[in-house]
Amino acid sequence: MNTAAAVPTTADQPTPNAEPVARVLEVRFTGSGSEYFRIWAINLLLILLSCGLYLPFAKIRRIRYLYANTLIDGEALAFHGDAGKMFRGFVLLAVLMLAYTLAGEFAPAAALPAFVLLCVVWPALWRASMQFRLGNTSWRGLRFGFEGSLTDAYLAHLPVYVPMAVLTALVPDGQGPSSDPGVNSQFWFAVTLALLCLMAPWSTVLLKRYQHRGYRVAGERSEIVLRTRSVYFIGFKTVMAGVAMFLLAIVAAAIVTGCLLVLAHFGGVEAKSARSYFGLACVGLLYLLGAGGLLPYYAARIQNLVWGNTRSASLRFHSELTGLTRLNLRNWLLIVLTLGLYRPFAAMATTRLRLQGVRIASSTDPATWTASRAGRHADASGDVAGDFFGMDVGL
Repeated sequence: MNTAAAVPTTADQPTPNAEPVARVLEVRFTGSGSEYFRIWAINLLLILLSCGLYLPFAKIRRIRYLYANTLIDGEALAFHGDAGKMFRGFVLLAVLMLAYTLAGEFAPAAALPAFVLLCVVWPALWRASMQFRLGNTSWRGLRFGFEGSLTDAYLAHLPVYVPMAVLTALVPDGQGPSSDPGVNSQFWFAVTLALLCLMAPWSTVLLKRYQHRGYRVAGERSEIVLRTRSVYFIGFKTVMAGVAMFLLAIVAAAIVTGCLLVLAHFGGVEAKSARSYFGLACVGLLYLLGAGGLLPYYAARIQNLVWGNTRSASLRFHSELTGLTRLNLRNWLLIVLTLGLYRPFAAMATTRLRLQGVRIASSTDPATWTASRAGRHADASGDVAGDFFGMDVGL
């Protein structure tokens, strides 16, 4: 009897610790600027006619369009949010902001308590918004979820709140390096702003850790390893880029002013306005370079860092977002040239670039995933805060 055929060869034997082969879940965005333009135009018209009350309903139309055109492994996302709950959350936030504004206008002494109240409730609102948004998002019929705790939401906001709280408590009104209370107020405002800028990378780390450790879908629980020094390094490079942009803006503004002075020599403009021209040119260029170049530079690198370090038991994420600054500058130019009409086209182009820069690899077949018991329980009972506030302030 030949036993060789009955013995499996080495090639046929499975390797005990072999990693399962990962399949790539392609992310595609199929939204069209021309299609979204119609939604944007109707939303804008109804918001104006309703004095802003249509805003949450416009937002739900926008979210549903974006989700329906976001395909992961060929399957689109779906949004099941209730417009009535979003309207209730919108009214609540509007009342809080109105109370703070009116307190500052008519009773300056009441402005601080109103601001403190807004700061106290904001982490809870932010957490509720993520629970609402993800709890009403589905893919392949599976509901997403967010399980971050309320305590961690407040801890994630500490780097933002501590500088303001300390300065408010320790610095009496009117005191400072000058005998002029107005100058002292500006001085302490600058100190607070500087501290907030120094704390911004740490705040980004805590907020992103909180978010990316709370995402859930089926049995998958996201985790992230995000080092604080990595975000500070990105922040340092962004500051250096900002300094370079500032110098570039001054040089460009000087060139513009010089051209205007030449025109003034020939009687085209008034020479006395040269200083005003220089100031306007500086402000315009700084705004364009900052909002159009600097912020996208920071956002792209943070996206690559954060999603590149996010994973779950079966999923691995990777982000290679490039060209966002170039696209954003182009969008700004076209928005200005078209008097704002290019805005919906710019939104679609930016969304497509950011989404398709993300790659997802899965070691299991998503078709075999089933809704977890916890997910079904959350869908049935809902979160009290999420149901009450029912709002989305942006993920």
